[in-house]
Amino acid sequence: MGEERHATATPDDERGGQTLDALLNILDLERIEENIFRGNSPDEGPQRVFGGQVAGQALVAAGRTVQADRHVHSLHAYFIRPGDPAVPIVYEVDRVRDGRSFTTRRVVAIQHGKPIFTLSASFHLVEPGLEHQAEMPAVPGPDALPTMRERLRTAFGKVPRFAGWHPIELRPVGPLSWEVERDPSLRTLDNPVWLRVEGKLPDDPLLHVCLMTYASDTTLLDTVLLRHGRSDRGVFMASLDHAMWFHRPFRADEWLLYAQETPTAVGARGLARGLVFTREGELVCSVVQEGLVRVPEPEPEPTASR
Repeated sequence: MGEERHATATPDDERGGQTLDALLNILDLERIEENIFRGNSPDEGPQRVFGGQVAGQALVAAGRTVQADRHVHSLHAYFIRPGDPAVPIVYEVDRVRDGRSFTTRRVVAIQHGKPIFTLSASFHLVEPGLEHQAEMPAVPGPDALPTMRERLRTAFGKVPRFAGWHPIELRPVGPLSWEVERDPSLRTLDNPVWLRVEGKLPDDPLLHVCLMTYASDTTLLDTVLLRHGRSDRGVFMASLDHAMWFHRPFRADEWLLYAQETPTAVGARGLARGLVFTREGELVCSVVQEGLVRVPEPEPEPTASR
């Protein structure tokens, strides 16, 4: 990624373009030393650093130490401590290996002198080989669906503050977790969501991969809640580890179908996985995440007085 990235706002949503510019500035890390970078968080956002942000920034740091002809094909990450959005994050890159076909990098994100996140990423020189892929699910296209903001406005009477700063446009195909909690008959085993970045992006493959990394952490754990007919009300959720494989080139500013499912949940941990398809049906990315999903214990029944 270059030193400056500018997005073009879509005509019907100027605010969306502005939030995208802010995100691109956040991903445009400051180089402090040859293998040390510094990143910031949004001025307005959650009380802790969004997991997709730190993963995207760490991948930017790794990518800036790799030859341009090698493209990231996988990453594996652990979320160790909650990030503090009030202070910068320092990213230290370890140049593990530069081979003939593969390049490996390890990144540690540090705040207050302690690691909050680690990432290992592998980059590959493109080679010819066998090809096959899973089929894309048959779902309505994004143009036939309301936006996430419209869905939230219907559910809550207004767009909640947590949805206002997000630069990723989401169009869920199925029910939202809040809708399922109100009507348990809507419970579902999968969670297909159309997504794209709101705005026009430069032609930089690493930038598109980093933005998909950012977006991939947005809706995965909701899939666990949908399975159980719950919303996130009173539920503590946090990403524990995250893995991605990038199969084919794609653009993050064009519609992508994020087809998500959850094979298991146990011990206050839920596992979710997703396949990302272009509108044309090409499988471009696979994602797996385990997250902490702590559900409050029910209040004890009052004891009848004697």
